[in-house]
Amino acid sequence: MVRVVFVHGACVKDGSWWWHRTAELLAERGVSSMAPALPSCGETGEPIGAQGPGLAEDVAAVRRVLTASDEPTVVVAHSYGGIVTAEAAAGIGAARHLLLVSSYLPEIGQSLSSFGGEEPAPFLDVDPDGGTFTVLPEALAETFLQDCEPEIQRQAMDKTARQSLAVLEQPVQSAAWRHVHSTYLLCAQDRGTPADLQRKFAGRAASVVEFEAGHHPFLSQPAAVRDLILGL
Repeated sequence: MVRVVFVHGACVKDGSWWWHRTAELLAERGVSSMAPALPSCGETGEPIGAQGPGLAEDVAAVRRVLTASDEPTVVVAHSYGGIVTAEAAAGIGAARHLLLVSSYLPEIGQSLSSFGGEEPAPFLDVDPDGGTFTVLPEALAETFLQDCEPEIQRQAMDKTARQSLAVLEQPVQSAAWRHVHSTYLLCAQDRGTPADLQRKFAGRAASVVEFEAGHHPFLSQPAAVRDLILGL
């Protein structure tokens, strides 16, 4: 059998909720999945902020899950989760495939800030004094969930989190996608990570699949994502 480890994106908590629609469909096929808690999003109880947990702590949290079993594993990395996975999945024998969903694919030495502009994205609320950032509530549905039904959009409001700004500048030490077979899921209707930027990352992956979907296809098109995973 195979298991799936889902590494969620920035500024959210309760990764299992973001993943639940696809996870339930995989479970019906006998495929287990889990979503490690990321310390930089406050999911493990440590205070977040300028000196709070950052990329290294997120990497360690995901590596603990990946090394806890020898079961062949598909790592599904979403958005910022691609930064974490680039390092966390490096040298892990159980990691057989990376599915990178609207994801950043950093080379060694690159960080999340390597891919941003001079100014913060208009959908972010950045608190430099507190050392945290998050998604503006009024921008969440329209930017990231526009192809999801209203109930999912409503529930998602309670699943956002402030995250340590530290993760923006910390470079990755490994690029697992160079050594583990990788598939990039390009989300053509994504308003958060534009398709043109995704295409640059997708060119680094071994294969590319494109969905007419927004930023969270595992919520808006769970059966299609399930089938993609099973096909890997």
